[in-house]
Amino acid sequence: MSYVIMEQIIPYTGITVSRLIFAIIVLIVGFFLSKYLIRIFRNGIRKTKIPDLTVQFLTHLLTVLLYAIVILAFLKSLNFDVDSYIVGISAVIGLVLGLGMQDTFTNLTAGVCVAAIRPIDMGETVTVNGQTGKVRAVGIMSTELLTPDNQLITIPNKLVWGNSIVNMTRMPTRRVSVDVGISYSSAIEKAIEIALNLMKKHPLVLQDPEPAVVTTELANSSINLQLRAWSKTGDFLAVKNSLTAGIFEAYNREGIEIPFPQMDINIKETKPKEIKRGESGKCAIEKDITAQVERHDMEELY
Repeated sequence: MSYVIMEQIIPYTGITVSRLIFAIIVLIVGFFLSKYLIRIFRNGIRKTKIPDLTVQFLTHLLTVLLYAIVILAFLKSLNFDVDSYIVGISAVIGLVLGLGMQDTFTNLTAGVCVAAIRPIDMGETVTVNGQTGKVRAVGIMSTELLTPDNQLITIPNKLVWGNSIVNMTRMPTRRVSVDVGISYSSAIEKAIEIALNLMKKHPLVLQDPEPAVVTTELANSSINLQLRAWSKTGDFLAVKNSLTAGIFEAYNREGIEIPFPQMDINIKETKPKEIKRGESGKCAIEKDITAQVERHDMEELY
């Protein structure tokens, strides 16, 4: 009797009771076995030095893969044709991976180019994709920069190779530029001579090429000069800071005025008109003041 019940076909499905029970057992056992394998995998990989974020990603990936296998096994137990589903899913996965891995392959190729041609190298200070820092690592997928305030910036290699790279420490020497403005009443020849003497006497300033002072702009309130001195790349910041402070002290000592932005406000005084009588108790001076205030308010409005 029980055998007859087990072999009965469920209406509208074409599936026997025994096959349905077997499929449910496969589904339950598959889920429990998947959880057991996932727990073993997670505990085993945590014993390594792999970061927690990577462990979590790999665990989720394994979970999705095992659950998909269990569901396909469940459908196969019910006599469903899962082969076509597998082919379709494989095509979709291949398409998704192809689109998703496009940037990966681009970064990988760019990383090979960066490593081969070496526009940047370990320990060099560079500006890449608008970010400035010291090169900490050049990997196969990304490049790491360490900023002066100790921030770590990770840039995909395709942005490194696909953008202009400013290498600040590759060359043995660099030119130091210091801008300073003097007032129009100051003697420009004397100001240039003071700046040249300051640079020539500096121990870290190279004398070949020779230091120079150029006039860069006749601004609204100052004549802008630029001190140009060459130094070794390692001494660049020290020379720039020293010349900036030194030119300020030298100009103050020699009476060369360094102007700062000023605004002159001229107030025009107008005499009030004489008081006129016979205007219903109101004076003409009051009308004049009221009219001036109204004009001032209209000017501010527009």
